[in-house]
Amino acid sequence: MTETAIVILNWNGIDHLKKFLGKVVELSDFQGSSVYVADNGSTDDSVRWVTDNHPVVKVIKLDRNWGFAGGYNLALKEIYSKYFVLLNSDIEVSPGWLQPLVEYMEKNPETAACQPKILSWQKRNEFEYAGAAGGFIDKYGYPFCRGRIFNHIEEDTGQYDQDRNIFWSSGACMMVRRDAWIKCEGFDADFFAHMEEIDLCWRFHKAGYKVAYTSSSVVYHVGGGVLSYGSPFKTYLNFRNNLFLLYKNLPRKSFRRILFTRKLFDGISAVMFLVTGKPALVKAIWNAHIDYYRAIPSLKHKRWKQSLPEIKVSENILNKSIVFEFYLKRKKTFDKLKLNISNYEQK
Repeated sequence: MTETAIVILNWNGIDHLKKFLGKVVELSDFQGSSVYVADNGSTDDSVRWVTDNHPVVKVIKLDRNWGFAGGYNLALKEIYSKYFVLLNSDIEVSPGWLQPLVEYMEKNPETAACQPKILSWQKRNEFEYAGAAGGFIDKYGYPFCRGRIFNHIEEDTGQYDQDRNIFWSSGACMMVRRDAWIKCEGFDADFFAHMEEIDLCWRFHKAGYKVAYTSSSVVYHVGGGVLSYGSPFKTYLNFRNNLFLLYKNLPRKSFRRILFTRKLFDGISAVMFLVTGKPALVKAIWNAHIDYYRAIPSLKHKRWKQSLPEIKVSENILNKSIVFEFYLKRKKTFDKLKLNISNYEQK
């Protein structure tokens, strides 16, 4: 069993592989680590290129595009290592990036997942949208990060150079303890892509694990490599999967109230998209809600199945609306927020 398996899920990403895979191979030789490319049924000659140019990289061929969640679930079943690193194909790693992640996990056996500092590949002194310096959610399930709230992205001036526990680790680059992955059953494949890592991290918390961030490891993310920011399909997935996330994980005492409020917020978002001339995004929200209601029988089963002992998961949940904090109170950065103890308890 290798200590660490670095697993890049690929779907028609040959351009990113040509640009970044070589550096991953070069800079990831730490304690017997191995690099894998799990291919989601690509048609762009990705597999042959990897085999021809990087024979040391192990290739796992999947028969079709199973999405981010399903693809990783299938690929990781074939890999036996103490730790997995889920790494996007559009990430440039930096010298010494892997060792701090491994060392953090070794020193903190209660931690199920850990992410590095994620900076923008294009603007290397700024945080990147998908993960930044660690993920959090508000009481209505809206995700945000240290270094990025909605579309406001901060410059990295060392303000988040402290290791700390977080609520969710970015799927763009996250180290996961294999035992915890198996215990919590990996990603929910019905998410397909987007927010599956938040759902998994929420289940990690309910199972008694922690999720962490370390600034000692740094990577650079292009972002929007498969689905561009603002695409209708990405909007659909984000709105649908957020409802999935809440339905599966909210505690019983706040379940109906939080879901009802979140649906109202979604309606306001749809109106704003309509007013600003984005009918495709309005349709995406509508379709997201339709498919959410269709999925409720399955979600009910998952909610029952994932019911775990009564554990507080309040740490790192903002017991307020990030929408109001950001847009009305003009709190644009993480340091302006007060992460009060939330009322999220499993009861």
